Amino acid sequence: MTHHHHDHEKQNTLSFDEKMIKLLEHWIKHNDDHAQTYRDWAQKAKEKKKIKAALMLEDAAEMTLSISKKFESTIKLIDEG
Repeated sequence: MTHHHHDHEKQNTLSFDEKMIKLLEHWIKHNDDHAQTYRDWAQKAKEKKKIKAALMLEDAAEMTLSISKKFESTIKLIDEG
């Protein structure tokens, strides 16, 4: 998987808060991408009459987005000091 490459040298010059925010922003994007994939597959499952599976995937997407909201709140807390 290539989506986890980081420029660690550059990040070492950041403050702790800046690093935290960068990580949280990365995790939000990562989660949002996964949530969209879950929804895409939920739709495919519906088309194949796998309704219960589709509902589970939709629920997983919502849970994933809920985690992203926690991360967004964490960024706000860090920004507030």
